[in-house]
Amino acid sequence: MTELSLGEFEFDCGESVPDLTVAYEEYGEFTGDNAVLVCHALTGSQHVAGRRRRGDTAGQAAAWWDDIVGPGKAIDTNEYYVVCANVPGSCYGSSGPPSEAPDGEPWGTRFPAVTVGDWTRAQRRLLDELGVPNLHAVVGGSVGGMNALDWAKQHPDGVERVVAVATGARLDAQCLALEAIARRAITTDPDWDGGDYYPGDGPVQGLALARQVGHVMYLSKSSMEKKFGRRSAGMDAARDAFELDPAAGFFPYREVESYLDYNGERFAERFDANSYLYLTRAMDSYDLAGGYDSDADALAAFDGEALVLSFTGDWHFTVEQGEALAEAVREGAGRVAHHVVESDHGHDAFLVEPESVGPPLDDFLADGVRGRAVSDTVEEADTGDDFAPVHTSLFSR
Repeated sequence: MTELSLGEFEFDCGESVPDLTVAYEEYGEFTGDNAVLVCHALTGSQHVAGRRRRGDTAGQAAAWWDDIVGPGKAIDTNEYYVVCANVPGSCYGSSGPPSEAPDGEPWGTRFPAVTVGDWTRAQRRLLDELGVPNLHAVVGGSVGGMNALDWAKQHPDGVERVVAVATGARLDAQCLALEAIARRAITTDPDWDGGDYYPGDGPVQGLALARQVGHVMYLSKSSMEKKFGRRSAGMDAARDAFELDPAAGFFPYREVESYLDYNGERFAERFDANSYLYLTRAMDSYDLAGGYDSDADALAAFDGEALVLSFTGDWHFTVEQGEALAEAVREGAGRVAHHVVESDHGHDAFLVEPESVGPPLDDFLADGVRGRAVSDTVEEADTGDDFAPVHTSLFSR
């Protein structure tokens, strides 16, 4: 991990920090036209690939897309120069609530509110410092996909290809509601203390509960049924972090409860509660059409190529939302392919199914929308020179 100071930075909210630090990792060698920016998801980090280097990832134990990024992989670091930066507001090295303010104390909730647009501008500043004027591609999943879309919106001439994986132009009302519940779990924990809990563990139970809500959002109904069903884990498996009600001993402590409790606890050990509040609000507030008449209008200046990757079991960002994104690119000057993967893994499919993500991503980076694995799922419209590929299963039933 490398940290770079970008100097004074003004956020969309109008507030500034005197010295924004961005933590990043880079892979491969820059040759002038081979740069690929990878944007991480909500609680991911800059550690996108490779073995963990002790102390370098601030608690992020595993490279979150190691099956996709690396030598000979879909984003081939023998061919591409890959950069992944931790977004401002996070807790893996970039400036955010747990980092040090000018007075020597943690920022806490004094840190300015952050937006996806702030992430994009910070990344542009970082790439300027690294001597990268333009990007061959920007790739992101989930809210990282929103970040990738924002690049096409803010810097349409600075990126040739955009890959938006398991994402949408905005969150729907159901996801907004669940995110609000997750934040309430943090802010109603007495240990949150208005965000002023440093030093110390902070709202461990509240953050663990927030993560449990997130886990339910990331899994599909069918995947949860296959993985857990209604099976009991046995009372011996009950976690210590959550006090059980008096009647609990009469009823089974189910495997799904045990799974959520375990993962909630582990997450609270590695992530910062204030950062979780900041990043979820950034995701919730993102609207591709913001400042424009429509999504298509927001992307009208982008004349490159886009790949939208959706998963049938994903209800966080649905196939229909993916198709709406693709249609927005079609209405502008860009060319787009919408690749739909049959999967019951839910939203997490983009992380756990590299065999589904890798081939279309690999071919798109190399050959655009005419890449073999991409074009296998699209058909060319009979419109002369206008190439408008669409996912066949959506339109040929």
